Amino acid sequence: MFDEIMGKFADSPGQREVVRLLLERGFSVNEAGRVVSGGIEIPNTGIAREVGVDRRVVDATTDAILADPELEQIFRNISSIPSLMDLAPVLDLTVLTVHVAAADEPGIVAKVTTLIANHGISIRQTISEDPEFTDEPKLHIITDEPLPGDLLNQLTSLEFVRKVELE
Repeated sequence: MFDEIMGKFADSPGQREVVRLLLERGFSVNEAGRVVSGGIEIPNTGIAREVGVDRRVVDATTDAILADPELEQIFRNISSIPSLMDLAPVLDLTVLTVHVAAADEPGIVAKVTTLIANHGISIRQTISEDPEFTDEPKLHIITDEPLPGDLLNQLTSLEFVRKVELE
């Protein structure tokens, strides 16, 4: 789906960057063509500055989104989910990042979370990056307590795990 969306902006690298930002941040486009997060409008100048384009490129991108029924349906309904990853150090939480070999393999989240649960560790949040939107998707798991070494060894021995990181 990501490739299909980006393909609609193949002739405009600037618009592609705007679309990428909207998807990564979970920003939607309202009926007036304004970029929003929930009910909060995000100025086009801020979007433009973030991706390094002129404000008019953002305008043209939102116009193109609203002119395409498929894109309009996607971008009118997308939303963001708050992440505990940046708050983890402040809240004394642990962030486990799992780099996988094949992100579209079924059961990755289930196998990793089962191992953690079997150690009696509570999971506060799980964020699985979509292989459609990211070149190297990762699984992020935020836990209430540190992960013991034997669990890390079990995780790294899973056939689909390339690398694990702890924060």
